[in-house]
Amino acid sequence: MEIIPALKQLGFSEKEVAVYMTLSENGPSSVRALANASNINRGTTYDILKSLQARGLVSYYHKSTRQFFAAEDPGALDNALQENLDKLGEVKKHLTHIVPELRSLLSRAGKPVVKYYDGSAGVKTVLGDVLETTSQAKEKLYYVFSSAAIREYLYKAFPDFTKRRIAKKIRVRVIALGHEGTPAALSEKKSLGGQKSSPTYILLYAGKVAMISVNAYHQPISLIIEDGALFSTQQQLFNFMWDNL
Repeated sequence: MEIIPALKQLGFSEKEVAVYMTLSENGPSSVRALANASNINRGTTYDILKSLQARGLVSYYHKSTRQFFAAEDPGALDNALQENLDKLGEVKKHLTHIVPELRSLLSRAGKPVVKYYDGSAGVKTVLGDVLETTSQAKEKLYYVFSSAAIREYLYKAFPDFTKRRIAKKIRVRVIALGHEGTPAALSEKKSLGGQKSSPTYILLYAGKVAMISVNAYHQPISLIIEDGALFSTQQQLFNFMWDNL
């Protein structure tokens, strides 16, 4: 990896990189000389030097009446990396509180949200959302209108989905259209018998309805509808069918 992009990934600004690289290449310099060589005004250069000093990357000394700055051993960059990791850890802690609040705001907005996805990556996104959303719901249960014709696309996109579901202790109830599929833990299945397989695989979970089908080019297409009313209606239909099978 090149030095400048690597420094930017560590969180250094473009001007900080310019000053640090100039010091590294030219050796100890005064603020004036460094500002001229970096093409950055003197005041900004001095502020950058103080910032780099705080990170342990720059030191200074006096020679006669002048102050000179010098680049320190680049091993100090390890400290910069650790600082970034610590900050990311704090951000992650905040996210655990922020995400539920944002979800609450979205639910209060009252407008259905429809998200479209293409290909196997889209199928994996939908299935991942099923796991993530259901694992945080009060009842870790979701419902499926299964389609034997579509099931293979699910397995291909997310082969360890069932294993992940079981690990998260998520239950599923399945009404199968066509072949029921392979039995699995925490799974209840009922079949519509001799019905032909449906062209759409439908998942109902925690206020969302997801649909997965295949286009004319045999590529999977998926969508998620986030709407409590639609979910509730589909859940009632599912439960009626479940109780009467």
